[in-house]
Amino acid sequence: MKDINDFLDYLLIDKKYSDNTIESYKNDLYKFYDFLKKDMTNVTENDINNYLMSLKKNGSNERSIRRNISALHSLFKFLLIEKKVKHNVTENIAAPKMHKNLPKVLTEDEVERLLDIKLTDHFQYRNKAMLELMYATGMRVSELINVKVFDIDFEADIIRVTGKGSKERIIPFGDYALYYLKTYYNEYRHLFLIKGEKDYLFLNNHGEKMTRQGFFKMLRKLANDAHIEKEFSPHTLRHSFATHMLNHGADLRSIQELLGHSDISTTQIYTNLSFNKIKDNYKDFHPHS
Repeated sequence: MKDINDFLDYLLIDKKYSDNTIESYKNDLYKFYDFLKKDMTNVTENDINNYLMSLKKNGSNERSIRRNISALHSLFKFLLIEKKVKHNVTENIAAPKMHKNLPKVLTEDEVERLLDIKLTDHFQYRNKAMLELMYATGMRVSELINVKVFDIDFEADIIRVTGKGSKERIIPFGDYALYYLKTYYNEYRHLFLIKGEKDYLFLNNHGEKMTRQGFFKMLRKLANDAHIEKEFSPHTLRHSFATHMLNHGADLRSIQELLGHSDISTTQIYTNLSFNKIKDNYKDFHPHS
């Protein structure tokens, strides 16, 4: 167990992984240890295969098994670097191939309906500012709720975002988002300040930072009000941002930078969505389609 805990400390201190990622590694590796009940330096490839077989028998899906394999790969790579093992026993362990589903996106009309919020009070102005910023930048919901007041440059129309692995990136945004951000910040944000000034830009009715759960609840209500029957999540706005950018001619590298993807292969999934749009246009407009 000590080797696992040393590895988790390495992820936190050296690699600066997020708390959620470290917790995920911890859960998977602790289960692995409970299954074997042996020191990590004595683990064999056969041990790992037996464990993976047990996961499959107990109903774990491909995503879960891939995540476990990834955690084990990283652990034994760390142990090899630390010279606690002589070779990486996971090097011949292949992860099952995942069937990648295309992400769900909203049409541009659906986005317009979602953003057509009746601005009746300070809550609605906050909601409008959040959704306009999210659609304008493609930010993750975790990035959105962690935006601080000093992260926004209202003069240059840019925002500093802290993404996965504490990596920062600068994202521009347009006039719509700028207008509603300024309006919310200058005229309505102070109405949320129940317990004194806060650094976070978006606050809830308790005067605290907006939560993921609070944002999701708000989003579902707005989607219902806009009569959007499609099932979607906060991440759908991020997918919609990328797809709509691509449909309007943005290049893949730019979208990769805006989304904060470390690998362009992650961004390339949106080319499939864009190709579906091309096929739809072909069917609609070609005389012999």
